[in-house]
Amino acid sequence: MFKIINAEFIAPSVRKIIIEAPKIARKRQAGQFVIVRVNDHGERIPLTISDSNIDEGTITLIVQGIGKTTQELNELNSGEFILDVVGPLGKPSHIEKFGTAVSIGGGVGTAIAYPTAVALKQAGNYTISIIGGRSKEYVILEDEMNKTCDEVFVTTDDGSYGYPGFVTSKLQELIDAKRKIDFVLAIGPIPMMKAVAEVTRKYKIKTVVSLNPIMVDGTGMCGGCRATVDDKTVFVCVDGPEFDAHKVDFATLERRNKTYREDEKEALQKYSCKSEEAILKAVNE
Repeated sequence: MFKIINAEFIAPSVRKIIIEAPKIARKRQAGQFVIVRVNDHGERIPLTISDSNIDEGTITLIVQGIGKTTQELNELNSGEFILDVVGPLGKPSHIEKFGTAVSIGGGVGTAIAYPTAVALKQAGNYTISIIGGRSKEYVILEDEMNKTCDEVFVTTDDGSYGYPGFVTSKLQELIDAKRKIDFVLAIGPIPMMKAVAEVTRKYKIKTVVSLNPIMVDGTGMCGGCRATVDDKTVFVCVDGPEFDAHKVDFATLERRNKTYREDEKEALQKYSCKSEEAILKAVNE
């Protein structure tokens, strides 16, 4: 059992959860994830470790409540417990002194880009962060990025805050301004990562993406996270989750990411119905 030390919403349907897990906190590195099982009837889901505190023995997860299990997880409060948290898993981010490193986070992908941005700064890079959201309320970890990076640019799709437009537009603007960029990390929805890869490909800028959106059980046993990279089959959870963006077959990745969509929708509908029934029962009692 893993105790929740603190849980708070930092954006609509996005919850920051700090969990007591001293062994994981000591060993985790940027880019790695954990497998979480909320209860003994729940599925196992992979979640990237956004941060950790070795002294306090805690790890931080940032969870967007989209499916059944993530919504179930986001209903837990401080003082409650999660049944299983296993990790750290996956290969750590490759960190070296590139020069100028740009970390790009789309939506909740910012939570995954954050620990790597910290590691890149600690390695002596000049760090730039571009973080995006649909609107101002969906922008997360801006303060944390400001404390870590040399420059931070916020973009919103609707122009309600920061730069009006997509993260790729801001990246292109920096390139057009002849800014020296040696490395780009992009994490977010698959279409966003694909778009970033297409921008940097023309300029031969080394670019890495995290393919965590496709992971299922996180151990490589289910085969659900198969992807094609450099014309070879890889298992994202054990061979990655980070890969050379210019070698990823995004078309295949997008198709595979839709494999369990109907199952996920059905599970969420059943869970929502049960939740409504529980609320009505509590009210009637």
